[in-house]
Amino acid sequence: MNPYKLLIVAALIGVLASLGWALFHLSSDQGNPDKMLRALKLRIGLSVLLFLMLFVAWYFGLISPHQAQR
Repeated sequence: MNPYKLLIVAALIGVLASLGWALFHLSSDQGNPDKMLRALKLRIGLSVLLFLMLFVAWYFGLISPHQAQR
């Protein structure tokens, strides 16, 4: 598998893990919103990075979109 695709998958897993971490801190009774806010900021940053990586990979031909079957 292409190392660039592995990096994209790792970023996607990081986004999902950060979202789960924020959900955990939202539902816990600790009452500390700073940890949840930090997790959501991390998720936004990783999401922007993921989209940039996808656009760069598509521009340089490292990945290609699927063609619709007719």
